[in-house]
Amino acid sequence: MTGATVGISGWEKALMAAERVKERLRRATRALEEAGVAYAVVGGNAVAEWVARIDDGAVRNTKDVDILVLRTELPAVKAALEAVGFEYHHIWGVDTFIDGAQGRPSEGVHLLFAGEEVKPGDGHRLPKIGESERGIDFQVVNLEALLRMKLMAWRDKDRTHIRDMIGVELIDASWPARLPAALAVRLQQLLDTPDG
Repeated sequence: MTGATVGISGWEKALMAAERVKERLRRATRALEEAGVAYAVVGGNAVAEWVARIDDGAVRNTKDVDILVLRTELPAVKAALEAVGFEYHHIWGVDTFIDGAQGRPSEGVHLLFAGEEVKPGDGHRLPKIGESERGIDFQVVNLEALLRMKLMAWRDKDRTHIRDMIGVELIDASWPARLPAALAVRLQQLLDTPDG
């Protein structure tokens, strides 16, 4: 056995990182609410909000904050978030707010624009702001809109998030009938192979 490690253990660092994400999420959503800006939390934090309603032990951490807003509200969003310490940057085609001068883009607040195509010409539109509901701490995209977003993105992490929602029985075999055909096929694939 080696001597005691000086500093912070890996698991403590992971817990601290998760707490920093929560703090950014709370600070950003509070600032938007105080400024009267309509928004909805999307992405991994929205999945966490929904999954935790059933089984908080099944929640995965995420390193960033994704927020759906109206493009016309961008000036108000900038003013609100900059007032609480975030710095605006347009990085890799994404409107991003980095947490201060030492912040990282990968850990920032990323904006998505309600009702717009995810990628120009792909035919998949992001939800409208009205496709959301109030959680205890913030406005969150509703479950059906969140599922559509995850099915449209279809990256490994999105499939994992959908499997998490299937695992806690938020999503079941009745859901493909609610979706456009192309997305229904993707969901059925995951329902048929829940373990990957």
